[in-house]
Amino acid sequence: MKLVFCGTPSFAVPTLESLLAARHDIALVVSQPDRPVGRAQQLTAPPVKQTALAAGLPVTQPEKIRNNAEFRAQLESIAPEAIVVVAYGRIIPPWMLALPRLGCINLHASLLPKYRGAAPIQWAVAMGETVTGNTTMLLEEGLDTGPILLQQSLPIEPSQTAADLFEVLARSGAPLVVETLAGLAAATLQPQPQDHSLATLAPLLDREDGRMDFAVRTASELRNRWRGFQPWPGAFTLLDGKKLIVHRLQVSITPPQAAPASAEPGQTCVENHHLLVACAQNTWLELLEVQLEGKKRLTAAEFLRGSVLAPGARLG
Repeated sequence: MKLVFCGTPSFAVPTLESLLAARHDIALVVSQPDRPVGRAQQLTAPPVKQTALAAGLPVTQPEKIRNNAEFRAQLESIAPEAIVVVAYGRIIPPWMLALPRLGCINLHASLLPKYRGAAPIQWAVAMGETVTGNTTMLLEEGLDTGPILLQQSLPIEPSQTAADLFEVLARSGAPLVVETLAGLAAATLQPQPQDHSLATLAPLLDREDGRMDFAVRTASELRNRWRGFQPWPGAFTLLDGKKLIVHRLQVSITPPQAAPASAEPGQTCVENHHLLVACAQNTWLELLEVQLEGKKRLTAAEFLRGSVLAPGARLG
C-alpha cells in the first residue's frame, strides 16, 4: 500500500518500523522541524526523522501544514492510499483528511472515547486507571472523535509510571496499525462511531499539574499523579517558600505513631529517619527522595540529617 507517514517523537518509531517490515511503500515521512534540545540547545532531528533517514525514506518537515500550498501539492502528487498519523503533533487539515482513499488512520494511546487529547498515557496513570490500551481510528476534524477501527487493552501495573507505559504502548500499538491497514484494504474492517457521552479529556500537561495539593488529594491520589507525571512535570511542593521536588514517594499504610491526632494536610512528621506528610482524608505519604531548590537530590534520611525541619513543619 502506498502510504504517507506523519509522526515526530520516539512513540511513533515502532509503527514506522512495523510498516516498513510489512513492506508498505512509504512514499513520504512528515515530521515536525528540528528543535533545540538540552542545556546546549543543540538543533536535533526528531526520532521519526532519524529513523526515516536511516531507512532511506524521503522526509519533509513543514512548520505549518493547513495552508501550505507546496506541501499540499506534494501530497496530492503522491496520491497515497492512506495517511498514517502517530503522535505527529499537528492538527490534520480538512484537505488532508479528504485526500487518501482509505482515510487518515491514527494510533491513539488510550481506549477511546476515554482520554482524548495530547497526554492520554500520563492522565490515565495519574487518574489511577488499572487498564489502558491503544485505539486505531479514522481521523476527522474533531479532537480524537473519529470512528474506531481496532482496539487493544493492556494492564497498568501499580508500579508503572507514564514513562514506563510509553514504551509498552508504542511497541504494542505498532502491529495494531499494520492489522488495521490490512483490514481496511480487504474491506473487512467496519469503522464504529464513538460514544461521545463517555468521552474524557487528557489535555497537554502544565508545570502546575505537578504541584502537590495535600488538602484536596489523598496519599494514593498524589502517588498516582506522581506516577503519571514522570518524567515531567513530576511532583513538587514548597518548604519555607522554597521549591521541594519529590523524586520518590510511597503511600504509608498506617499513620506514623508520632503524628498528632488532628494533623493538618501538608503537616510533616519525622519518625525513625522517615519523612511523612499528612494528606486528605487522614492519609499519609512518605517522601523517600527529595531535592530542595538549589540543592542536591537526597534520600529522606540524608535530607533530614542536613537540614533543620521544625516539628510539624508544613509543606505547600
